[in-house]
Amino acid sequence: MLVQDRSGPKSPKPQARNTPKLPTGRFSESKNLDCSAWVSENLFKVTAIFLLIVTVAALFLLRNVGDTAALLCFQKKAIELEKIEFPHINWNSIAPITDKTSRYANFRSERWIVVSVSNYPLDSLRNLVKLKGWQVLAVGNSKTPSDWSLKGAIYLSLEEQANLGFRVVDYLPYDSYVRKTVGYLFAIQHGAKKIFDADNRGDVIDGDLGKHFDVELFGEGARQEVILQYSHDNPNRTVVNPYIHFGQRSVWPRGMPLENVGEIGHEEFYTEVFGGKQFIQQGLSNGLPDVDSVFYYTRKSSFEAFDIRFDEHAPKVALPQGMMAPVNSFNTLYHSSAFWALMLPVSVSTMASDVLRGYWGQRLLWEIGGYLVFYPPTLHRYDRVEAYPFSHEKDLHVNVGRLIKYLMSWRSNKHRLFEKILELSYMMAEEGFWEDKDVKLTAAWLQDLLAVGYQQPRLMSLELGRPRANIGHGDRREFVPQKLPSVHLAVEETGTVNYEIANLIKWRKTFGNVVLIMYCSGPVERTALEWRLLYGRIFRTVVILSEKKDTDLAVAESHLEKAYKDLPKIFDQFSSAEGFLFLQDNTILNYWNLPQADKTKLWITNEVSKSWTKVTTNDNSDWFSKQASMVQKVVSIMPVHFQVNYKETLTSEKNLLICSSEVFYIPQRFVSDFVELVNLVGDLEIHQKVAIPMFFISFDSAQNFDSVLNTMTYESKPPTNSTTLYSAKVPAVHPWNVSSEQDFIKLIRIMAEGDPLLMELV
Repeated sequence: MLVQDRSGPKSPKPQARNTPKLPTGRFSESKNLDCSAWVSENLFKVTAIFLLIVTVAALFLLRNVGDTAALLCFQKKAIELEKIEFPHINWNSIAPITDKTSRYANFRSERWIVVSVSNYPLDSLRNLVKLKGWQVLAVGNSKTPSDWSLKGAIYLSLEEQANLGFRVVDYLPYDSYVRKTVGYLFAIQHGAKKIFDADNRGDVIDGDLGKHFDVELFGEGARQEVILQYSHDNPNRTVVNPYIHFGQRSVWPRGMPLENVGEIGHEEFYTEVFGGKQFIQQGLSNGLPDVDSVFYYTRKSSFEAFDIRFDEHAPKVALPQGMMAPVNSFNTLYHSSAFWALMLPVSVSTMASDVLRGYWGQRLLWEIGGYLVFYPPTLHRYDRVEAYPFSHEKDLHVNVGRLIKYLMSWRSNKHRLFEKILELSYMMAEEGFWEDKDVKLTAAWLQDLLAVGYQQPRLMSLELGRPRANIGHGDRREFVPQKLPSVHLAVEETGTVNYEIANLIKWRKTFGNVVLIMYCSGPVERTALEWRLLYGRIFRTVVILSEKKDTDLAVAESHLEKAYKDLPKIFDQFSSAEGFLFLQDNTILNYWNLPQADKTKLWITNEVSKSWTKVTTNDNSDWFSKQASMVQKVVSIMPVHFQVNYKETLTSEKNLLICSSEVFYIPQRFVSDFVELVNLVGDLEIHQKVAIPMFFISFDSAQNFDSVLNTMTYESKPPTNSTTLYSAKVPAVHPWNVSSEQDFIKLIRIMAEGDPLLMELV
């Protein structure tokens, strides 16, 4: 494994062949040693060797006696064969490519996170999936396990990539992270306006990309502010080390020309630029930043993990035209105006691919008036202390300085951006920065972009080569970076208990970290203490909600038809709880029948016919139609995994699920999902009986729900003699009325059949 979590392509293993076994235990037959016989048998080989010797001698003679005409002709033919062919594209006849094969054909999202995956998901990738408002797209390769999956992420296997119809697939290696190129196209095809280029070994600081990057450049959500910019006062300075600006003078990024790493002085002054065109945004990484092998091997012992920190309070800083810095592929936000700059070259090493892409993209970015901005640390990447050979970076250390000089001098007379992109790609191949394969890849990439509906940005006048305006004193802005330190070279029960006490201990162990949320429709002043007395022996705590707030009894105000909107506050209050069980006071919980249930799964009454029903809005009242309309509005903006799960269960928009929702359980692993969907509902007046089943089938397939509540006793109306309804052998009983202390005492005596210790309460 590489420090940067990449590896170079490996040659495929030869397939085993069914080679017949040679006979063993005896010698082969002796050969005839007669000379004439040997010549006769090998006449073809002798003739071939003789002709080869004559040809070499003739070429040597021609070259040395001065008659070189034949040799020059041969060399000319060889050069013509090696010459790179410029692709010719009819830009006006590119057929659209639509998603017709994947299950996400109808899914759209504006914000995407694209990662390459070679192993099973790490916690860092699971945390990326939790980022609100972002859709993770995982791109597989030949190293990815065949059963790879992660809830909330879209995964593209090699087979699925091949079926998408993109031209670039023909040029991508099977075992490399550069297959992310397919992912970028897929995201753009499915509505992307922003793409966060990431890897699977970094955690977003504070779990919010919007806190660090300028996710919105226009509109109400945009930060209307000016940005510090490196000074262009010195026209000979073409590359800078942005790590200095953020407090680390002696650390340099991968892709920095080694001849420039000794330039550690901070800026004498900065200028400013208006925000809105920072189409490429590069974040810094705490822990293990993007450093090269030279830095990695010379600044610490082999068993010591880096934990470098940057100044999180330093202002973001932009690069003017004529100045560059390395850009990587694991912590960079691209806006739609720069999507064309996402293509990863394939003919260079994996450690050089994203850096060469970054310099190539920066130069072309100037053609549309955009610029690159560096941001304070957005990620924490963990150093796994895994070495990689220096040879993987040879393309950088040998060519990157020369590449920067070439890009500074490059000019194009083409009139459209994509024509300029193709021309630069071709010229870089001519200059040896990458190979013919990347020219073909560029042509395929640009055609695929147009085919998925991408609109190439308009060109703007380029100021390179023109005399730059003098920087007046009033235009100078001062910021002195910090000098931050771097890591350089540097209860079991004992005794005998009776049967009843042992059961109580077992139940308490099972539910001791589960919070019971109880909604009281009856007179809470008469029953709140009783409910806490009954269930508080088993659960971590009992939170009581009611129409009427009662501070003395610690009863919070809530309305049953939208009680689900109040649950996120309770989730946050008890963030370490294992799960949350919601219960209405018209339902009795026989907790002794629940320990066998899986507390990591969802519980609900989906198999209880009178509790959970499906209705058709065509045959019902206007209320159902309005509820269905609001549900569809929420479903349309759900993240992909919720939306797909929902539509797999409810295929028609005219169908609506209704659940009385007297009892259901939310494990901790679904809490964030619950909160996310509550936020999506927002101010919509979706009733709890509609919201809860919508949430549950969006969270997970119904076949994955725990079946613990399926056998509960459920009636729509209470019988004349309520005692005949109750059974201690079922997990729950509905309905049951408790409105006074006498009702409570009656209930306790009946429940004592399952928990004899309850008799001590009365």
